[in-house]
Formats: sequence, structure tokens, C-alpha cells
Amino acid sequence: MSTPEKSVRRRHRVGVRRGAVVLAMILVAGLVVFALSRLDLQRVGHALITATPGWIALALLLMALAMFLRSVSWHQTLRAGLPETRIPWPPVVRATMIGVMASAVFPGRIGEPTRALVLSRRLEGPTRRLLPVVAGTIFSQTLINILALAILGAVTFSAVPLLGGHVGGLAGAVAVPLLLCLLVLAGPRLLALGRRAHSPRVVLIAERTTGLLRLARRGLLVFTRPRQGVAAVTAQLLAWTLQWLACYSVVLALGLQSQANLAAAAAILLAVNVSAILPATPSNVGVFQAACLVVLAAYGVGAGPAVAYGIILQAVEVLTALALGIPALLGEGLSFRDIRSAREEEAPQELTGERSQ
Repeated sequence: MSTPEKSVRRRHRVGVRRGAVVLAMILVAGLVVFALSRLDLQRVGHALITATPGWIALALLLMALAMFLRSVSWHQTLRAGLPETRIPWPPVVRATMIGVMASAVFPGRIGEPTRALVLSRRLEGPTRRLLPVVAGTIFSQTLINILALAILGAVTFSAVPLLGGHVGGLAGAVAVPLLLCLLVLAGPRLLALGRRAHSPRVVLIAERTTGLLRLARRGLLVFTRPRQGVAAVTAQLLAWTLQWLACYSVVLALGLQSQANLAAAAAILLAVNVSAILPATPSNVGVFQAACLVVLAAYGVGAGPAVAYGIILQAVEVLTALALGIPALLGEGLSFRDIRSAREEEAPQELTGERSQ
């Protein structure tokens, strides 16, 4: 295919993506306006003004510590997957912070591929060979996150019959990453059929895909190495625990502890993560507050304080992501334009090339 034709197809894909995002944002905006028209905005404003700053500051601190613990977990996973590669901790921390910020600022949950690209270019060796392994380590963290969601789900559904006692939403949220992990584990064997095909093109695609999946499976080696596996799982679950406590700190900031306890905070953390599986706006604005509203309503919290809770909790997450992500971005010599390029172009030169000195 000629270069002009590739450019036309790429522009078409970008245009379709932008159109879909704009349409989704308009839809969400309409839902938010409709919801606000049914709320007592005076009560929302009063709850925001009277929130205790000390508890909000604690929530910010807990969120920041959770991000560092996530980088510790990822570092252990990377050491298991790339035992012969030197993996300094500072680039892992910066890539983690950049990834979290990318998901907070841009729609589409591009944080995961962004942090994989950012870190791969910093490691010794060819980026094309390292990238699948680094992506495999993110699969490992996804498995740990599924465990954390299951724990939150157990706490949530044992405390209050949310969603009518059905766990279909939780099952749907964990099904996609589980299927992806299954593909990484079983993919090479399944693609063996493709390598025996009569078409040379199918054989070539199957061989290349098999090689990439085998590299990605190396990212799951952390579960076969007890020392690094225990450290990775412990650090990741501790990060989730700190986020849980941050959610409860916002409950305390609004004085809602008589209605919403730690189980409510677990339910909120579960709901906002499930609602972020397919985000339509940066940080899932609007949908985030709706998730908080639904959960807190089950605990008898009024709509005004519940919406104020969603606003404060999301502000805590976004401000933490920006406060840690912007210095990390500058430390890597990147800009927001580079992150946008990672979303609009599948293999941007700015992120996959070597950093200029």
C-alpha cells in the first residue's frame, strides 16, 4: 500500500475516533445537565464549602502514596520478566506517573500503553523486542487488580445489596482483562494452527503474532517467582488499600460517616473503577459522579452531598495525577503533545524512539 493511501486511512481513523469522542461527550454532557436539573445545587455547593480541608489533604496524600506503591509492584514484575535487563526504579516511577496522568487527562484509557512505551524506550535493548514483555508485565498487574476488585466486590455485596444483589456488572468488568490474559497464555498454541495454513500470508502473520505473544508471556513470570511475586502482589494490594482509605477520608471530610462507612468507601472505589472500563470523557467526568451518587444513595446519603462527594473525590484523583505526572513528564523530556500523539498514532516516533541527549 502506498504512503499517501496510508496517510488517508490514518486520517480517516483519527477522524472517526474524534467524532466518536465528541458524540460521547455530548451525550454525557446532556445526561449531566439533566441530572443537575433534578438536584438542589445549593446543597451541593454547601457540602463543597463546608468540607473539612484536613481530610481532603489526607486523601491527596494517600492517593499519592498509592501511586508510588503501584510503581513498586510494577518494578518487581519487570524484574521477573526481564531478569537480564537493568531496570532502574526512577524511570519506572516516572512511567507510572505519566500513565496515570494520561488516563486522567485524555479519554480512552491510554495510560497503560503510554507507560509501556515510555519505559520501553528507557531500557537497554531494542524497543520492539522489549515492548511486548513490558506489556506482559501490565497484564500481570491487571490480574492483581482483578483480585483487588474481587475483594472490593466481596466487601460491597456483603454489606448492602447494590444492583439488586446481582454481580453481573462486576463480572462484566473483569471478563475483558481475564480474556486478554487468557489470550496471552494460550495464544501461541492456538496460533500453531495458523502456521499450518496453506496461505503464506496467514503463516507469516501467525508466526509474527506468536513471537509477540511469547514475549508478552514473559511479563507473567512474576507469578512463578515467589519472592518477586509476593512483593508485587503485596505492593499492588496495599495501593488499593490506600485508595480505599482515601475514599473514606472524603467521606469524613463531608461528615457522612454516620451513613457511609468503610464498606461504602469500598463500594464507591469498586463503582468508579467499573464505570471507567469504557470512559467517554477525561477522568470519566459526569459518569464518575453518577457512580458515586448511585452507591451513596444505597446508604441513604442525599443527592446533594453525594454529588459533592463525587466532585471532591475526582478532584483528588486528578490533582494527584497532575501533581506527580507533570514533573515525571518533564523528567522524561516529553510533553502533552507526545501523549496525544500516542493516542492518535499507533506507533509515534516521539515515544518509541531513543531520547535525544
